[in-house]
Order: sequence, then structure tokens, then C-alpha cells
Amino acid sequence: MNICVFCSAAELDEVYTGAAREFAELIGKRGHTLVWGGSDCGLMKVVADGVQGAGGRLVGISVEFLHHKARHAADEMTITATLAERKALLLERADAVVVMVGGTGTLDEATDILELKKHGMHGKPVVVLNTAGFYDGLRRQMERMDAEGFLPVPLPGLVTFADDAEAAVAALGA
Repeated sequence: MNICVFCSAAELDEVYTGAAREFAELIGKRGHTLVWGGSDCGLMKVVADGVQGAGGRLVGISVEFLHHKARHAADEMTITATLAERKALLLERADAVVVMVGGTGTLDEATDILELKKHGMHGKPVVVLNTAGFYDGLRRQMERMDAEGFLPVPLPGLVTFADDAEAAVAALGA
């Protein structure tokens, strides 16, 4: 399975890196491929290290203005001209998507993927790994959107929130 992970390229606390490492090792041990933003920094590096160290493959998709941060030891690396091209290629190469902790870039990627799924542009599983309750606010907002009729697709058909690595892997069917 090709599992796309959206996450931060920032250096983060162990509460976040530990959960990311655990998830990465689980998918690597199962022989899955990580499809990610290609960065060799921060949480992106932690995830890539975990997958590769556990025997999984790495497919990086970076963007021109960040190519200097791209991981040289990836099995494949593609550099796109724009962030929009990058997001489209990440989704194209993925069988499933996992959203880990991150900033505005991660949130942009997550909402874009969810909007496409809402409109039937893809049917891939989307899982939010809600480490340490990081996405509790997003979950509450999405539950409200669902309850008040803003989502044409029931929330469970759009996204699954998982509180730990094991639950995220189970939600992927990986």
C-alpha cells in the first residue's frame, strides 16, 4: 500500500515524534511505501527514517523552492514546480492518506484532500492521527459541520480520527 503522510517539517517535541516514529515503523514493517513531501527535516525526517529503517520504501514529492531540503536517500524523488502540483501528485501516488501534526501547510493539504473526497474526486481512506489531542478542535468543528448539514458526505465516510498509531494503521486496513 502507498500511504501518503502529511506532516510538519519542523523539529517537534517527543510526544509528537514518538507517535510518528511508531506509525512509521508499523507501516515499514508491513512492507508499505511512504509517499510524503520529501523533506529530510523535522517530523518528515522522523517518519521517513522510521519507514525506511523498518524496511518500507520512500517516495518523496517535493517542490522546487524546497528542493534543497529533499531527502537524498529516498527510493524515488520528484520535484514539482508548485505546491498545487505537489498535492495533486501526492494524492495520485497514494492509496490512503494520513494527516499527522503540522502547521498551516499540513492543514491546507488535509482540507484540500477532504474537499476532493467530499466531491467524489477520490475514495481513498483519510485518517487523522490525533496525537495528544492535537486535532481535537478540528474534530469538533467537523462534527458540527456534519450535524448542521454542511457536509454532503457523513463525517465517518469522509475521515477517521485515530488517537494512536495502532488505531491509524487499523483504520487504513494496512
